[in-house]
Amino acid sequence: MSLSFSAVELLATVLFAIAILHTFSVPVFANLAHKGGRHAGLWHMLSEVEAVFGFWASVLLLAMAALAGTHAAIEYMDTRNFTEPLFVFAIMVIAASRPILDLVTYLVAVLASAIPGNRSVAVFFVTLALVPLLGSFITEPAAMTLAAVMLRDTCFRQIESARFKYFTLGVLFVNVSIGGVLTSYAAPPVLMVASAFGWDTAYMLAHFGWRAACAVVLNALIVTLCFRRLLIRASAGAPQARARREVPLSVTAVHVAFLAGVVLFAHHPAVFMGLLMLFIGYTEAYKEHQRPLLIKEGLMVGFFLAGLVVLGGLQKWWLQELLADMPPLVLYWGAAALTAVTDNAALTYLGSLVEGTSEAWRYMLVAGAVTGGGLTVIANAPNPAGFAVLKSSFPGGTITPLALLLGAALPTAVAAFFFLLPA
Repeated sequence: MSLSFSAVELLATVLFAIAILHTFSVPVFANLAHKGGRHAGLWHMLSEVEAVFGFWASVLLLAMAALAGTHAAIEYMDTRNFTEPLFVFAIMVIAASRPILDLVTYLVAVLASAIPGNRSVAVFFVTLALVPLLGSFITEPAAMTLAAVMLRDTCFRQIESARFKYFTLGVLFVNVSIGGVLTSYAAPPVLMVASAFGWDTAYMLAHFGWRAACAVVLNALIVTLCFRRLLIRASAGAPQARARREVPLSVTAVHVAFLAGVVLFAHHPAVFMGLLMLFIGYTEAYKEHQRPLLIKEGLMVGFFLAGLVVLGGLQKWWLQELLADMPPLVLYWGAAALTAVTDNAALTYLGSLVEGTSEAWRYMLVAGAVTGGGLTVIANAPNPAGFAVLKSSFPGGTITPLALLLGAALPTAVAAFFFLLPA
């Protein structure tokens, strides 16, 4: 029995729309889970944003198997590229390890010490300004993981204000999305088009880099000034950090080497997953210098992104035609809006398949895609990593999608201002 591809595409689009609505409905499922009852476990699973796309992707595959046969569903899965979910899982585990975090925390503290005023305020600013820009070199998922863990372990534990947390999260998501465009290999939406468009790192720096850097610093400065007094009060009442045994330089060097290896072989899952296995073995051998690895969080994020790959792979039939018909300026705003409901890397990849496009059209496609990358959890591949790390710090242990959208609105507008400046 066979199923026409158009019917499969329609089914996938319906399920994709349901999955998007589901992400905005997780508080409803969380409330049902808290009430208990026979199905509390199911409601709890459905209240986990990281499980949403994987769940509905499973529904799609089961429907394909029932309608067209198991072979058709397996054949479709075999044509999907799951390198990105695997990479984000690997980089999350390694980047969040104690030696890497201690190293980045030390570098941030050194830079913060050069800024006059309250130390906690300076550290907060540098975390949101510098670490996202590091994403252009160590990749965006690594930068997101590092910044999220640093924020969780400092101000998010000391400050209860939900307004502060959502605004900070919005700035973090937007800054990571635009902070990876200084090079041609670190941001997923850029990586998808760099070869097709003939863009190298020199091109990215000249056309995107300075704009992104200005927007990142300004966003970090705005949120720091808005909550400066709150950060000062929180630092005054924070308990003294307990002294910890320092990590030997040799152990830190090994961790950095593993991180560099995974970044270097980011397009070769057999290599970087092998490095991850070796890394986990190494951390077991030197437990006294480690903290629990983010294995569970990384797996959940990988499951989320894998579901997005499965569902998003069948959206080409409407998305590519929509992009092709847009003039450059309309395309910029259209890409920023569409990114909120689709992964921005998938969006730019589909745009790269459109023939006969101008350089201005290509710029607007990528600039719009990275501008809108902080509006939702699904807008940019690293966002689920930050979500998984920080969600327990929010009221009720979950992040409300609408509040995130509002928190990201101002930093998104700042990014749009710089990307739309004339050359």
